[in-house]
Amino acid sequence: MDMDTHRKDLYPDVTAAGGLGPAMREAAQLRGCDTGLSPWAVEVVSIQTARGFLSVDLAAEERLFRLRVGIPGFNWEIGSTGDLGLLVEAVAAWQEDIPFDELAERFEFMELDEFLGALERGEPTPSQWAELLSSDFNRRQWNLLRRLRADEVLRNMFPTITHGAVRLCVDAMDGRSRQVLVDEVNGELFEVIRVGVPEAGWVEVPSGDLIAYLRAALNEE
Repeated sequence: MDMDTHRKDLYPDVTAAGGLGPAMREAAQLRGCDTGLSPWAVEVVSIQTARGFLSVDLAAEERLFRLRVGIPGFNWEIGSTGDLGLLVEAVAAWQEDIPFDELAERFEFMELDEFLGALERGEPTPSQWAELLSSDFNRRQWNLLRRLRADEVLRNMFPTITHGAVRLCVDAMDGRSRQVLVDEVNGELFEVIRVGVPEAGWVEVPSGDLIAYLRAALNEE
């Protein structure tokens, strides 16, 4: 039996719907819940939430919808179930920011210990700083990264590299929280843009003003 035939046997509802995305949307509609899944998602399911990106994939050997939560550089598997209806209800509840203890009580298949442990330890922000500063691929940004991490406020922001610029995000779990991109023009001048702010453009910031400018931009309500 080839893989496609086996998958059809395990996931006839997914096959009939034309993909995992359509199957999840149909199941959510039947249950009157909102998963936040985009209308064009077909096979790849990734949903942005206030607590990271949720992704769903299909196990190959048995019928299991595997649920993960992730941010750049980190992924945690938070449970799996063979019940598509239960899965979409759990995704909708996650979207609604229902407390984690209530989620675990309502959805017995969810396994949140590893994920919650990382949050309680203040991870993964320190790990991400260390990862960027140990990667030769990011060598050009090392001086800027070290300078930003040395600041007692900015070191608590979650860092990533986007098209060569350093991105600082207030909340590692929420891609919609306040964030900035910082690009080094030369040792004395930087360009900064506030991501997600309407009509915001790149602003030139002298080296001596950089830390204060970033603190102000990231602390704006």
